[in-house]
Amino acid sequence: MALRTAELAAVPDHGGSLERARALFPEAPLPFIDLSTGINPHAYPLFDLPATAFSRLPEPARIAELAAVAANAYGAEGADRVVPAPGTQILLPLVLGLVPPGHARVLGPTYAEHSRCGALAGHAVQMVGAVEDLFEADLAVVVNPNNPDGHIVARRDLHALAEHLRAKGGLLVIDEAFMDVGPRAESLCGDVGRGGVVVLRSFGKFFGLAGLRLGFALAAPDIARRLAAALGPWAVSGPAIEIGIRALSDRQWQDAMRERLADDRARLDGLLTSAGFPAPGGTSLYAFLRHPEAPALFARLGASGIFVRRFDDRANELRLGLPGDESAWERLSLALGLPAGRPGLAETEEKAR
Repeated sequence: MALRTAELAAVPDHGGSLERARALFPEAPLPFIDLSTGINPHAYPLFDLPATAFSRLPEPARIAELAAVAANAYGAEGADRVVPAPGTQILLPLVLGLVPPGHARVLGPTYAEHSRCGALAGHAVQMVGAVEDLFEADLAVVVNPNNPDGHIVARRDLHALAEHLRAKGGLLVIDEAFMDVGPRAESLCGDVGRGGVVVLRSFGKFFGLAGLRLGFALAAPDIARRLAAALGPWAVSGPAIEIGIRALSDRQWQDAMRERLADDRARLDGLLTSAGFPAPGGTSLYAFLRHPEAPALFARLGASGIFVRRFDDRANELRLGLPGDESAWERLSLALGLPAGRPGLAETEEKAR
């Protein structure tokens, strides 16, 4: 999939743009309910930050503490394998530029931004549909769990791919943006010390604080030092450091939130199934469906002030995030043609027995 110059300059369509929602559905009732992202609607609770988080440049020791906490949370072997950054988006061109320009393959369909950033790094980029197709690349990119369908590539298969690429001087990049709600045993965060692989972890999605702009690259120490040097000093803001340390250390909140999100996803599945749109794919942060009436569903929900994620090149697919409160759940039920309340949940629970 060759990318033209004009395409490189354009930021691909993505979820979370209420400006786009208003342009598409100018007559929709306000406020919009934004279900177009995979961001947790139940954000980590904010707390009073020290004034120095705003008034002083971050101290290196505090950044090192954030790296250590992240290493512990993600299962890395040490803080020297963790690079904090202002979101994984800014890391993409740096990571994809770690190997000389060559042949890059992205397992897809997935984020469009990975292909764009690979081309910006000088690679000839191709999106492929099977892990086996990645072995001939110099640079391979896997999103795991995948966005939008939630597909999981087994850790053993990623190990085999990483070893093959490492032997020829290539690189495997794994974007684990949704692994906080995925099968964490399949994560490669604990294996980056072998070299030849970089793992990206997003903070904002699971913790519901996307605007904070915080993310991490996990890699062997030599690669981690290169990435940190490229980012330069003070890449992460003082407030992001303080919130990141607190949230990543809060295992009780994380465990309780995983249970809550699983319950919310079961409720969403019940609604969609009752409305005739079963959604077997996705993660506990979003549902993914493929249906011939998906374009009509997108239009119906949009006209009701509910914005979901569509895909211009795959018209029959939709991704729906989780409503954040009972009012949003009720509006979604009514827009789906269902009664308000919790329709479909009993059916989902019965099937689970």
